[in-house]
Amino acid sequence: MMYITRMALNGARRSAMEIIASPNKMHAAVEASFPPLAASNISGTDQDRGECGRTLWRIDPIPGEGRNAWLYVVSPRRPDFTHLCEQAGWPVEGSWETKDYDRLLGSLDCGQLWQFRLKANPVRKVFEDKGSRSDSSLVGTLQGHVTVQQQMKWLLDRSDAHGFRVCMGSDGQPQATVSQRSKVTFGHSGSKVTLVTAVFDGALKIVDPGAFRKALCCGVGRAKAFGCGLMTIAPLSQVLQEEA
Repeated sequence: MMYITRMALNGARRSAMEIIASPNKMHAAVEASFPPLAASNISGTDQDRGECGRTLWRIDPIPGEGRNAWLYVVSPRRPDFTHLCEQAGWPVEGSWETKDYDRLLGSLDCGQLWQFRLKANPVRKVFEDKGSRSDSSLVGTLQGHVTVQQQMKWLLDRSDAHGFRVCMGSDGQPQATVSQRSKVTFGHSGSKVTLVTAVFDGALKIVDPGAFRKALCCGVGRAKAFGCGLMTIAPLSQVLQEEA
């Protein structure tokens, strides 16, 4: 089984803003929503849906509602957000909803068109020579793509491997936008982590249903523990269908 959950985050609460502002704290809060495997009566094999068994999450601002936001989570187990609701939501309303994701995953087929949203960590590996003249060695480091053009190319270059292609408009340009571009630094395990992120919105066509299901369950790109990699899809709007 795979589940998709949506929870409203109350931006008027100081504790909510502290969690939202820290990918490390939000990661810990999401992970705390699941009991230890030993207590869940579910075997490790049963957890490995989508060949990864990974929990993905993403925060989306709610348009027109100030600092309020949605937390989306895709997971191989059903979460219990009681603690997070008390810290960052509306406890009286019980403000989260979990649905069976398998029904949607099973309906995906080659050639289908969908709207999508993806928050990702677009990076590239750069090799530098760290050795001496007598002992030269190349060391790879990750560097974030910082321009819109670089970030869009990053997505297009990886789409086929994940079972989809971004639709192109009549002008030959991708039917997708890049927004909410940011660079954040935070503490994790005693060191500093710098994260470059971007949100992609647009239209896609499924070219490999199996690979696309894996992308939805296992994520796209790096930094999945810190709120990147989760792609969500919705029926394509009539306007985008006509242009696709």
